[in-house]
Amino acid sequence: MEEKHNALPENAQRELAPGEEYHPLLSPERNWAEVTPYSVAIGLLMVIIFSAAAAYLGLRVGQVFEAAIPIAIIAVGLTSALGKKEGLGQNVIIQSIGGCSGAVVAGAIFTLPAIYILGVEVNFTQMFLSSLLGGVLGILFLIPFRKYFVKEMHGKYPFPEATATTQILVSGEGGKGAGTLLVSGLIGGLYDFLVSTFGTWSDTISTTVMGIGRTVADKAKVLLKINTSAAVLGLGYIIGLKYAFVICCGSLLVWLVIIPLMNIIWGGQVIDLMNTGVTMTIGEMSPDQIFKDYARHIGIGGIATAGIIGIIKSFGVIKSAVGLAVREFRGSAVPSTPSTGSGTERTGKELRTQEDLPMKTIVFGIVIALLAIFAFFAFGGVVNNIWQAIVGLLIVGIISFLFTTVAANAIAIVGTNPVSGMTLMTLIIASLILVAVGLKGNAGMAAALIIGGVVCTALSVAGSFITDLKIGYWIGSTPKKQEAWKFAGVAVAAATVCGVMLVLNKTYGFVGDQALVAPQANAMAAVIQPMMNGGGAPWLLYGIGAVIAILLTVFKVPALAFALGMFIPIDLNLPLLVGGAISWYVSTRTKDKKVNEARMNKGTLIASGFIAGGALMGVVSALLKFFNVDWFLSAWHSAYGEAIAIVPFLALIAYMIISSMKTKE
Repeated sequence: MEEKHNALPENAQRELAPGEEYHPLLSPERNWAEVTPYSVAIGLLMVIIFSAAAAYLGLRVGQVFEAAIPIAIIAVGLTSALGKKEGLGQNVIIQSIGGCSGAVVAGAIFTLPAIYILGVEVNFTQMFLSSLLGGVLGILFLIPFRKYFVKEMHGKYPFPEATATTQILVSGEGGKGAGTLLVSGLIGGLYDFLVSTFGTWSDTISTTVMGIGRTVADKAKVLLKINTSAAVLGLGYIIGLKYAFVICCGSLLVWLVIIPLMNIIWGGQVIDLMNTGVTMTIGEMSPDQIFKDYARHIGIGGIATAGIIGIIKSFGVIKSAVGLAVREFRGSAVPSTPSTGSGTERTGKELRTQEDLPMKTIVFGIVIALLAIFAFFAFGGVVNNIWQAIVGLLIVGIISFLFTTVAANAIAIVGTNPVSGMTLMTLIIASLILVAVGLKGNAGMAAALIIGGVVCTALSVAGSFITDLKIGYWIGSTPKKQEAWKFAGVAVAAATVCGVMLVLNKTYGFVGDQALVAPQANAMAAVIQPMMNGGGAPWLLYGIGAVIAILLTVFKVPALAFALGMFIPIDLNLPLLVGGAISWYVSTRTKDKKVNEARMNKGTLIASGFIAGGALMGVVSALLKFFNVDWFLSAWHSAYGEAIAIVPFLALIAYMIISSMKTKE
């Protein structure tokens, strides 16, 4: 008779008492159905669907959603509908493989579009290998840290995203959850489809919709904008009020203080910090242009500094995890219980739930991956000679390894991977080193971006994978099976996202009035272009950002989130705050904790539907344009779009609140 699992053990999310052990739902003493033709096929299908969706959303608004929650809901719904036995273990594999989508997408779209932005030659093979090799390296570097993060630190890290995903997998509420996701996905998809395909209303509302707003923006350089996309609103809900507020504070500092202050101080001057031949004075520029050319670099400096601080803080993590890996490599006894308890040690065969890929396999795999990266750099048209390929390999290897712990630590604590900030730092370092070894100009920019793409994908995949492994630990999956099949997911995701990127480049492009926003890629391009063309870098602005990050750290404010807010456009940050406020509101209206949690979870399903539906329909809209199907109502959109957008956006907010609040238990 099949066992039913309806809730995690009581000690799943707290620290263990001395002598206490955590027993997962699926008994370690039994072999459960996990890797099956069904789970692998559905997992790879989820990779393709959500890679396409995440690539569009990331390039459109600069935020890549984690697909773990919607994939978990779909997996539970499908398994229930098909009457699959032992579905829980298979659903973990589906979610783990499918989760490669958002991770690989983030690694690719934060860097590779900058190649198009800079007008540098690139081909599909180079983009694919950059994503594939980076993803493989991220998996291999993360596996030695698994026991530290998911077992040794049991109960010390909250793992917010892993918690939500695990609850969905375990609860068995596949029918109701899948229905809510479907309805909200249709609403969010239709909403964003009407905007992107027909231009029924504007996707952004700004203070310039009023005459006084245009005057203030022109004279005082004060401008506020908010994106009305259903997908971005849903993203804000999942991020939550705390971090959405911190991100917005960074954005408001730039748009309401720094940009107007620059106009007051240097309004009549031409400021050319990067020796790029700027001829306009600050006063002649729009707020958007001041942000793009100057203020955003403060955020870049903040992100780089926050990343360095993160590495320093993670030194103990690196030391502990490497120690565990070395003991295993030498064949030492492996504890059967977390070190937070006081269990005895086993010298025999490890439990199924503690079996990783053999450490010798990991070491051999890392060597092969690094050799493949070297060959790619040396013979794939990335650099000019062997010496430069060795330099590129050292940059990738050292930075990827050090920042792996930062990525995993961030995911474990707040569920958000600061990969874009760490990649910006990588690009700065790579550009300085590559220029020093004689690689400049277009060739230097392409090399730095491909190197950055490998690092970015490695860190993104590593951070995402720790979530999958924690889910597996709570439920009782076999880690080595998750680890082995993660490679297949990365390969499919890499091919999908690079294909989608080529389509979107031909459809929208990354430069011009109708270009995709791709804010992170634009930031990357802004960092390396002057450094590779004989110009300078805006070190003064980077320094200001660094000082801000240090002060924020001193006062215990999340510096990375704040700095991200400083360089992502404000219209993409304000809806995050709205979504975060909705999540706070629906989860705090009663004194009944269970009711609040039920409402919060219902809202999470709605938000996930908005994200998935909006992003998927965005891909459909892009494909229509790719095939020259133009239904856009240009005249209507320019005359009434921004004013009309207020009404459907408020309706979307109302739907999220009312639907979530209807949940009683």
